[in-house]
Order: sequence, then structure tokens, then C-alpha cells
Amino acid sequence: MEYRNLGQTGLKVSELCMGSMQFGWTADEGTSFVILDRAFEAGINFIDTANVYSRWAEGNPGGVSETIIGKWMKSRALSRDQLVIATKVRGKMGDGPNDEGLSRVHILRMVEDSLRRLQTDYIDLYQTHHVDPRTPIDETLGAMDTLVRQGKVRYIGCSNYPAWQLMEALWTSDRLGLARFDSLQPHYSLAWRREFEQELAPVCKKYGIGVIPYSPLAGGFLTGKYRRDQTDADSVRNVSRYFSEQNWNMLDVLAEIGTALGGKTLSQVALAWQLSQEVITSPIIGPRKLDQLEDNLGAVGLRLDEQAMQRLDQASNWK
Repeated sequence: MEYRNLGQTGLKVSELCMGSMQFGWTADEGTSFVILDRAFEAGINFIDTANVYSRWAEGNPGGVSETIIGKWMKSRALSRDQLVIATKVRGKMGDGPNDEGLSRVHILRMVEDSLRRLQTDYIDLYQTHHVDPRTPIDETLGAMDTLVRQGKVRYIGCSNYPAWQLMEALWTSDRLGLARFDSLQPHYSLAWRREFEQELAPVCKKYGIGVIPYSPLAGGFLTGKYRRDQTDADSVRNVSRYFSEQNWNMLDVLAEIGTALGGKTLSQVALAWQLSQEVITSPIIGPRKLDQLEDNLGAVGLRLDEQAMQRLDQASNWK
């Protein structure tokens, strides 16, 4: 397993990040423990979660994923410094007017809840989950800076920010002497390139922002589980946006490259495409079953040569 610095920080994270939105939702606690055990055994030290996971699921009040991770760490008696724990704040966690957003009052309250659920006294990477248009960026960053100074948070990052708001945040931190966002968590895959590549990628490269893409397999589309004759059934409603002739052809290219690499799967090649980019730190995988994790682990150490990268760039070109 290769370990990489998170942006310009000295924090070293594994080349794959274990996502946990599925914990307590599509993977029960027992399955989640099995997945975490195998990921840790394989060298993954980077776990990403959010306080809101997975509040949208029936019977899930939010915080369930953090609770599972905390219980797993405690039950395995792991040394805290063996893991890099990232979580997020922004989502609605109650019914009151201050139970969501990126205000100082919400952030300072939510971090205590996350620390309790995770059973730890610090969070390695605390991220704003989405932009909050109702809260000034200097208030948000001021609250995050307070947490860094208190030692409750080591580094801060953001997710789902457009380039202009990421730049506004960097400028605000520089102007006011506050902790800055050291990472970005964008929606990014071979099937969804424009959102990150058009403006965010140059910003991250210029300012040394670590990039932790979520949905690198496009909700399962890049695993090859869907075919051209797939219907619009409920099971595919979240990936049907990727159903285009260009993307079907791209899957064929992924398969050809995988064969040339000695039998690598489509998902392994898709992850390797990201890992072969200098700007990418650690794609977030989200296996809900052990065999999915084992498949993802096949991308560890896999890098594509220039010819393969060019073929995939052309097959998935958004310009």
C-alpha cells in the first residue's frame, strides 16, 4: 500500500480511502466490522464518514456510521494513531433552526457529537460537507480554526465546493490567518469529469489541495454491472445519468485495458485511472460486501501508462 501526503500537510494517508456511507444502511454492523477488518489488514489507514450518514434511511437518525466506526476501533483495541479518521459537518441533524449548516454554533456542537460517537478525542480531518450560503465563510473558518487550536481537529477540508468558493475560502484563511482547507472531496469519476476537471483541478494543483474523490466508480456504473439493455428500474435510478453511448463504449475500453493488464477488472482500471493522476490523493471506495472490497484492493499499486491514460481520456472526453 502506498501512503501519500494529504495535500501540503505531513499527514500520510493510504492510496485508497474507506468510505462508510453504507455502514448501518446497506451494510449492517457485523458486515461493516468485517469490511473494516479486511481494509485495515490490507493497509488502508484512511476512513471517511459524516455525521449525517445515513439519516435518509428508514430508522436511521444519523450518526450511525460514526458510531459503528467508533465501536470497531474500540473493540479492536487499535492505537488511535494507526488511523486517519475524517468526518463531515453540514447536514440536518435535528428539527431546530440551528441543527444544520456551517454556523459557529452548529459546528462547535456537532464536533462534540462526532467525537463522542467515534470514541476519540480528536478528528484528523474535519470537512464541511456542502457550502452553506446562509453563513459567511469567515464564520465557518473561524469555528474550524478554533477546533484546530483546541486540538479537537488536526486538519480541515471541504466537500462539494465549486472553484470560486474554494478560492474564496483559501483567500479568507490567508487574509485572516485562519486554518485553511487542505483537502477537497469532489464528485469525480471517468463518467463524471467536468465538475472537477474544468476549474477545481487547476485550483487544487496550484494551491496543493489534497483531492479525495467520492463515487470514483460512478455508483457502480464503472464496475460493468449495468448493460446497454438495462431498463430504468428502481435499482438503476441513481446511475441512469451515466447511460450514454459514449459511456457504454468507455466500458469496452476499460475492459480491453484490464485484459491487457493481465485480467484487471473494470473497477480496478477505473480506480487506477485516478491513482495515476498527480492531483489525486485517495479515491473513496464504498464497498458494502467483502467481495467488492477485495475487488477494489486489486487497484492498489496499479498505475496506467501514458497510452492507457490517453485512451481513457479520449473515450470519456467531456470537452
